[in-house]
Amino acid sequence: MQNSEKKQKAYKLLAVQMGLSNSKAKELIDRGVVYVGNRKVAIARGELPIETKFRVLKLNRPEVIFENEEVLVLNKPAFYTSDEAVSAYKEARLLHRLDRETSGVLLLSKSRSFHKRAEEAFRARAVYKVYTCWVQGMVSEPATIEKPIKTVKKNGIAYSKIDRRGKEAITYIEPLMIIGGRTKLRVVIETGRTHQIRVHLKSIGHPIIGDTQYGVMSNQTNRMLLHALELKLLGYDFKAKEPKGFDVYAGGA
Repeated sequence: MQNSEKKQKAYKLLAVQMGLSNSKAKELIDRGVVYVGNRKVAIARGELPIETKFRVLKLNRPEVIFENEEVLVLNKPAFYTSDEAVSAYKEARLLHRLDRETSGVLLLSKSRSFHKRAEEAFRARAVYKVYTCWVQGMVSEPATIEKPIKTVKKNGIAYSKIDRRGKEAITYIEPLMIIGGRTKLRVVIETGRTHQIRVHLKSIGHPIIGDTQYGVMSNQTNRMLLHALELKLLGYDFKAKEPKGFDVYAGGA
């Protein structure tokens, strides 16, 4: 029996349903905030039944954690690129980046002298960076992951993998809690390779929950559960509280 169900591209259906332009609808899908039930709509041009009902997540705004004459620090919410998060602060320059679905401490410089000193600190590995994340499986002991990482770009999208010809990468992990076959980790990185934490955790069989690029999607969370908790450099110590619902497996909202 032939299936005559009518379909249309996802972004066009969303545009009609939400009263948006096609470009705005596509942007929301590409950002990762459009769902059908508990399943994220991953491909804007993918076809869906015309009666499909969408759910669009509400985006939080970046929050200023600290500011003085030389530095500006934000708590970046998930679903913003680093460039989007800092677009309102024309007087400041990014010193590092977080992935779109990673929340937490994002550091900007407001003076040339601080920017130069901070860049030198990053190059000298004199920056202390702490993350928290939820991973699949049970991690019962602290561990050090030392595996070289190679990053390639295809169609503007970065992808990293373990490769003996790659750059040195060092990650320290410590379990904080284990619930239902999932583990919350404290992660400290000594190097800053692209997608380092995500790739290293995948390489030991414990991908980050919600990481659709290196792990698998979870019906219990709408984002990759990775948060930049703390960053220390040049005498500063910045911390960003975890967002509401981050501890979803521990009964978080």
